[in-house]
Amino acid sequence: MPQGASASKPVFKLANQNFEVPFRPAWVMGILNVTPDSFSDGGEYLDRDRAVARALEQVEQGARIIDIGAESTRPGSTGVPPKEQIRRAIPVIEAVRTKDSTIAISIDTCSATVADAALQAGANMVNDTSALRDDDAMAKVVAESGASLILMHRKGTPRNMQHGGGPDYDDAIAEIADFLSQRLDFAMRGGIEGSRIAIDPGIGFGKRTADNLMILNQLARLTELGCPVAIGASRKRFIGERLNITQPSDRMIGSVACSVIAAINGASIIRAHDVTETVQALRMIHAVIDNPT
Repeated sequence: MPQGASASKPVFKLANQNFEVPFRPAWVMGILNVTPDSFSDGGEYLDRDRAVARALEQVEQGARIIDIGAESTRPGSTGVPPKEQIRRAIPVIEAVRTKDSTIAISIDTCSATVADAALQAGANMVNDTSALRDDDAMAKVVAESGASLILMHRKGTPRNMQHGGGPDYDDAIAEIADFLSQRLDFAMRGGIEGSRIAIDPGIGFGKRTADNLMILNQLARLTELGCPVAIGASRKRFIGERLNITQPSDRMIGSVACSVIAAINGASIIRAHDVTETVQALRMIHAVIDNPT
């Protein structure tokens, strides 16, 4: 269990506030990729002003966190040098922070250099899809800044994680839970406060369609680690495979359905492209399940 959390009411610290886990209604983390090649919105927000406008629009739509990424992690992608990630992301973070001093901003990166620049520019959180494995300096950057952190399970690298349709698992949730427990221990030994850490099973990151469906179905098993659970299923390939929808932007309904299932099963943070629809769905779940009056 994260440090600073009680047995009955674990808490998560973000910026200068404490939140009881799980969050209800679950929070939406708006996805904002300032990349030319992300699988769904690549190229749409390369212009700084357009990206800033989209971030503010997502806030207006109800997003609690804006997750800004300057490097695509889609299957088959290759890395982007830190200098280029900084060039893409930092002006957007600075501009969003200037216009909104309260919104939580996350930097989606595995680079300590990029994370450090983003945190200095006004970000509050690091979303590390490698769970602190890709850059040995990341734990120190996060610990010294007091930022919050998302640790994600990823089997393989973006370049090879879906080769052959994805790796095999005997019990996907058990393997993911064991991995995340180990990475939690590693992060805390590195000086990161446990109550600032969230976990993500990594939908689509080295997973087959059946694995992704199992993760959503059995997500409650991950809540036993005492951290907020984040889920990023939005518009991903497994939804298209099940619904026979090729174009990612046409997978909104399936994405919202996954968000609903994840929230019912204990997720606290839902990464989403379609913020309005996801926020409305999560609020309705809260109204029906958590406040039956």
